[in-house]
Amino acid sequence: MIEVVASMARGPVFLAGEQMECLITFTNPMSHLSTSASSEMLAWASAQIHCQFHTSEHRVALPTRGNKQDVQAESDTVLIPSRGERGQCVLDTPPKILFCDLRLDPGERKTYSYSEVVPVDGPPSFRGQAVKYVYKLTIGCQRVNSPIKLLRVPFRVLVLQGMPEPPFPQDEGVSPSNPFLEEEEVSRRDAQPLERALDMLMVTTSRRSPHMFNITNTRGKVAKFCIFKTVYRLGEEIIGTFNFSEGEIPCLQYSVSLQSEEEIQEQYQRRPGQAVSVTGHGRHLESCLHTASSHFSLPIPLNVTPGFSTDVVALRWRLHFEFVTARDPMEPPTVLQNQAEVTIWAGAEHVDVDTFSWNLPIKVLPTNPALASYVSQFTGTNSINI
Repeated sequence: MIEVVASMARGPVFLAGEQMECLITFTNPMSHLSTSASSEMLAWASAQIHCQFHTSEHRVALPTRGNKQDVQAESDTVLIPSRGERGQCVLDTPPKILFCDLRLDPGERKTYSYSEVVPVDGPPSFRGQAVKYVYKLTIGCQRVNSPIKLLRVPFRVLVLQGMPEPPFPQDEGVSPSNPFLEEEEVSRRDAQPLERALDMLMVTTSRRSPHMFNITNTRGKVAKFCIFKTVYRLGEEIIGTFNFSEGEIPCLQYSVSLQSEEEIQEQYQRRPGQAVSVTGHGRHLESCLHTASSHFSLPIPLNVTPGFSTDVVALRWRLHFEFVTARDPMEPPTVLQNQAEVTIWAGAEHVDVDTFSWNLPIKVLPTNPALASYVSQFTGTNSINI
């Protein structure tokens, strides 16, 4: 028996375009002192990345695939990384050979390093109501005259879509230099793609540009709403403020929900005019009668998928507001100046109300993959005995 262990040292979350590294260890666990101990042989081992695409047949109508079959797919001596997997393989990297003809004596182990750039032209990891994209690193091993054994290590991919042009100068000759920070300038020019992408991400999501909105219904103005920016990264908090003192219509209650919209592209919808799937990721509810101002804070979970779009599905983000307003004026309780006794104010038993809602689109971008790894459902490690 040979034990195979694969481990992604840096964690199970990566940005598209980033270099993935995985250590794969092959061990003969038998002790050399055992009377039944013997050397173990493996003919070869290879590794590659692939992405599986799953859909709900009730919501997605994919074109019928032809009857063409790979004549090698049924062979036990050909590595098919998606063999036995549900769905379609929409992306895979060329396989890389780890070794040929490996011999392990009792108690011996050997470790091989696999590295590959996560493809930039693939979709992000996503588990929606109608569509799923799942990434895995597959290691294939085979003994002589035996079928191939597969070890799969699932991981998460974040994709930067819709980013502006790089904010850093590309021409070193015109880049400003600081003689006191010479080493830092050199390190920046030599930064890896991951670091440059994170720099762009930080600059994009750090820009504040307050947006003001007048909240009104058919009867008049309810409040003024302010949000400091509309572009966020995973793990950030969305903060907004309400000013009810400028409103003409009393607001009894408001709620703010963070929601994602999963929309199947028109040509793949199972039914014409198919409804968009909405998923909630947090909600703030507050009573605000006779309140001059209020605010809310909604954190964006680290384990959700940033907005993206493919040929089949598009994921967008929004803030969903709901307001409950009174139809008639509501007089606030009267408190006399220098009043010594406690005054108890009881609200009306019955109030005629109106309700209305509003959606504010926002943009959600990825974050540092090392940070997202802390809450990942994946461990980045898996093992198999062959």
